[in-house]
Amino acid sequence: MKNSNSAKTLYMVELALMVAIIFVMAFTPLGYLRTPGLSITFLTVPVAVGAIILGPKAGAICGLAFGLTSFIQSMSGGGFGTVLFGISPIGTAVTCVIPRVLEGWLCGLVFQAVRKLSKNIPYLAASLACPLLNTLFFMSALVLIFYHTEYIQGLAQTLGASNPFMFVIVFVGLQGMIEAAVCTVIASVVSRTLALALRMG
Repeated sequence: MKNSNSAKTLYMVELALMVAIIFVMAFTPLGYLRTPGLSITFLTVPVAVGAIILGPKAGAICGLAFGLTSFIQSMSGGGFGTVLFGISPIGTAVTCVIPRVLEGWLCGLVFQAVRKLSKNIPYLAASLACPLLNTLFFMSALVLIFYHTEYIQGLAQTLGASNPFMFVIVFVGLQGMIEAAVCTVIASVVSRTLALALRMG
């Protein structure tokens, strides 16, 4: 019973630490690289690490923290998110939060599904899955909720995108690749190192 309580306490402390890291990164220059379009986010790194080390449920909680910080910034941070908030606060909340919760949860499930394949591949696979899922779910929500709006239609026209699929490809482009590369490298190294330190495998 004592060991069980100790393990639960350790889990909560580690989860709280991951959430704290997400909030610190979100509200400092560490979390985003600002661009004229979407901001390149590095918050998928702690989400991926949390999901890999602590499991899918913790990944979902880390994703929730990521989504909440994104929504908070949309209310006051200026830029793309603030414009969306002005169009539909509820739509913005859904777009910011739900994709990130799913991203963290599924990242943890990916790691668990391939964990026994080798010592390193599962960490790489889950670390790559996290930013890819973030982009997929976020852009899907954006298109479903906001594509019909005058603002997004204007962006699509400016980018020369004739349909939602082309809009996603052109709008994300290089930014999505940078996010994926950074998260895959950093999150896989950090999570693998932590796993060794915690004797996960």
